[in-house]
Formats: sequence, structure tokens, C-alpha cells
Amino acid sequence: MDENNLEQPTVVTTMDETDKKCPECGGVMNFDPATGGLLCAYCGHKEEIASPGKAFELDLFSAAHTENRDWGVEKKKVSCHSCGAELIYDVLQVSEVCPYCGSNQVMEAADVDTLAPGGVVPFKIALKEAGEKFKAWIRRKLFCPRAAKKSATPESFKGVYLPYWTFDAFTASAYSARYGRDRIVRVGRDKTRVVTDWYSTSGTFDYFFNDELVRGTRRYDTKVMEKIEPFETEENKVYQPEYLAGFVSERYSVGIREGWEEAKTSITAQLRTLIDREIRVRHHADKVAGLRVSTNYSGLTYKYLMLPLWLSSFKYKEKIFQFMVNGQTGEVGGKAPVSALRVIIAVILGLAILTGLFFLLKDAQ
Repeated sequence: MDENNLEQPTVVTTMDETDKKCPECGGVMNFDPATGGLLCAYCGHKEEIASPGKAFELDLFSAAHTENRDWGVEKKKVSCHSCGAELIYDVLQVSEVCPYCGSNQVMEAADVDTLAPGGVVPFKIALKEAGEKFKAWIRRKLFCPRAAKKSATPESFKGVYLPYWTFDAFTASAYSARYGRDRIVRVGRDKTRVVTDWYSTSGTFDYFFNDELVRGTRRYDTKVMEKIEPFETEENKVYQPEYLAGFVSERYSVGIREGWEEAKTSITAQLRTLIDREIRVRHHADKVAGLRVSTNYSGLTYKYLMLPLWLSSFKYKEKIFQFMVNGQTGEVGGKAPVSALRVIIAVILGLAILTGLFFLLKDAQ
């Protein structure tokens, strides 16, 4: 964290270059992951995006006074009546299908005061590459029904920017604990047992947490999200509306204060692990017990980032399944349906093979 980088969020004003009109043919220009700039799908005209650098770190305690609500271009909120998703679109952009559940029950809703992002991690993985990674991933799901594999096509992926909070914090912790060293003692003539000698210890531990990441949405399965995370947040750019051209942005549902409480819970768990390791190394200990930690925080800052995700949803036997591809790293995650018939066949084949091996070994004896 650079303390000189603590500034008010830049207010992006609507200008001619943010309306995404191609100067050559007048067509719509969208962000192109391959070049990192704008591309006209009609005539192939390209333009670079002049980025002023990385997103600013903002003081957490003055967050209520630094919230920027100017997205740089006119936006509208769209709600899905089927799954409840709230999405942010360009005011002229038309959406007929919800990227989360595949429903066409999407309707424009009344605008709300929505905090604009301070930074963006642009898409690096294009739609074609995301589709190829997805196909390779689902091919490996042996128990996934063939019908499900056919219906979950790469072409169904939609590019979505997800809201995330990042937090920086200097931590100063005081701790106390007991540590144990194991030794082997002889019991009787030919038996031994392990005895642990316990000692008390205390100390201080300082650590800096950089970009502790918290999702600004609860819409997704945590285990699936963990498969596609992390994102390289250091590669962020100061928010420019051009980066979001052609993509959907999800509105955050986890506020900054709630996000910080989640980050603090994660930081506390990490500190306990780090201090446990510190005690083991310092005292050549085999065990640590009764660890107590008290932590003070300082230099608290945050960023509000939009992070890239390719999202596909499909319905199989009246149940909706979601697949995701990290738009920056290409990691794939999702829950594929399981065919009970395929599982039964696999179990029968496995039992048949084991039975055959048993009789072969029996005959060999």
C-alpha cells in the first residue's frame, strides 16, 4: 500500500470517447480482452484505452464521505424476477436473458444510488478461450449426463464483472500460548510412549495484509467461487467506463462495512495460523495449545474493484446449474449434474473387475 496513493476517487465524466461509437463506421465498440482496448465488431477498428494507472487506496474510516457514484456513462438497473439478480447496464444496452439463471423475466427497475467502482481488473480471457477451457473441463466429468454436456455450450457464456472489496491493514498482535515438545520414553522392556513437555510463551507479531479480498455479492456457491479464485488484483486499472463496454456489471449486495467485518474474520484466522507457525519455529515445538491473540489495526484502506467472470447457466431436469470461468486467469469452476445410471454402471464394472481379480489370484495360489 502506498500512503501517497490515498486520494478521493476520481470522478469520471461522460465524454465523447466513452459512448463506444466507432469513428470509422459508427458501430458499437466493445472491450477486447485480446488487445486490452476497444474493438469495433463491424469494421475491426481498434482503439487503446488511456489508463491513468491503478485504483486508489481509500481511507476506510472516511468511506461514507468518499463514495463516488458517477459511472462515467449513464447506467440503469435491471432486475431478474426469477432469481432476484440486480445488474448494472449501459442505459442503451438491451438485455433479454439473465446471465445467472437463464430466465427471460428481466425488467428495468427504478434507478438507485449505486456506488461506482474505483478500479477494474480487465478481461484477459476472451469468449472463445473461455469456451475451450470449459469444454476441456466438462469432458473430464465422467458422471455428467451427455444431455447436460450438450446443453452447457461455450456459446452460452456471458461476460460479467463481479463486485469485490479489497482491504489493506497493518496488524500488531500480542499473543500468549503454550507450546509442547515431544520426547519418547521407554515403558517396560520393549515398549515406548510419547511424552509432551509443556512451556508457556508470549510475544508480539506484526504483519501487513495487502488486498484482502471480499466478495461484494452472495449470489454464488462459495466452494465454486474458491475454485476460480484468486484474482491478481495488483493488475487492476483505475475505473474507466470503456473497460466495461459490452459486459454486464453486478450491483454489490455486501456493503463496505459488512465487507470489512468479513475481511477481519479472515485476517484473524490467518494471524492465528501465522503465529502458531512462528511459535513452532522459534521454540522448535511440536504442538501449540491455548493460543490467545489480541490484534490492533492501523492504516486501514479499501478499494472497490470489478473483477471479470465468464458465466453460463443451464437447466437440467428442472434444476439450474452454473459454470464459471475466471476472466483473468482462465480457472474453471462449477457443479455438474451427476447421472445416477452412470454411477451404477461404474460401480457394477468396478465390482466385476475386483471379482475377476479375486478369482485370478485365487487360482494362482
